[in-house]
Amino acid sequence: MEDYAKAIFGLGRDSGNGQASVGDLASRLGVTPGSASAMVKRLVAQGLVVHQRYRGVSLTPDGEALALAVIRRHRLIETFLAEELGMPWDQVHHEADVIEHVLSDTVVDLIAAKLGDPTHDPHGDPIPARDLTMDEPRTTTLWDAPDGASMLFASVSDSDPTMLRHLGEHGIRPGTRIRVVKHEPFDGPVRIRVGRSAHSIGPSLARSMRLCDDGDAAE
Repeated sequence: MEDYAKAIFGLGRDSGNGQASVGDLASRLGVTPGSASAMVKRLVAQGLVVHQRYRGVSLTPDGEALALAVIRRHRLIETFLAEELGMPWDQVHHEADVIEHVLSDTVVDLIAAKLGDPTHDPHGDPIPARDLTMDEPRTTTLWDAPDGASMLFASVSDSDPTMLRHLGEHGIRPGTRIRVVKHEPFDGPVRIRVGRSAHSIGPSLARSMRLCDDGDAAE
């Protein structure tokens, strides 16, 4: 149920309307549509989601609290593995997925205190506070950023380790300033500059990278 709540939260944010289709939910979790539909019914029965036919699934306040609690655990674990244990940023997501369901809130709060209550994980995603509030900067994808823009790299999806390794090998991490040089036509790469280095970023990676203006960046 925690995985489903987290997935609905993420898909709802991606769609912009807080809703997720059962098909998209099944795809994100790697299950059959029938399995996803059955779990949605259980979540509805427990008051965690609302399912509107032809419109999708959305979280109730209780469901959103569950999702944010799981997200807080996940991102704090990622940060602990990266900062305290030195695990590469392309490996922490998988490990956090395993550990997030077995840690108590007490242990999670101790991890947060040990880390100095960080506000962002290694991939630049905001970490919900203890009261489950979460500040999210206004961002745009690299794919949608206009040519000539100079923006800060805010965050990147942690779901594809090969993308993270590629960025890490080129020294492109959250907080890096990126200048968008040119979008090549016909779904071509986005050409960028980072410092004195030039890079070409393919469409799938460009859609996974989020940029923000200086005023919206995390302090």
